[in-house]
Amino acid sequence: MGKKKLYAHHIDSSWCKGCGICVAFCPKQVLELDKNQKAIAARPEDCICCRQCELRCPDLAIEVICSKTEVSNE
Repeated sequence: MGKKKLYAHHIDSSWCKGCGICVAFCPKQVLELDKNQKAIAARPEDCICCRQCELRCPDLAIEVICSKTEVSNE
């Protein structure tokens, strides 16, 4: 069975109102609010593709795109 790996975060800053819900729900502290109070992926390499930010965003401003990676049975 494959493990999910982040391919990309799409954050539409024009839709983001800076509520911080995505930041609060991210278990790996991947997201932060920038100086304009808009969500950004500050540490995308730490993303585990749980999609909590995408599911919790009230403005539908975040899309997490993941790809499956092969897990070797070695």
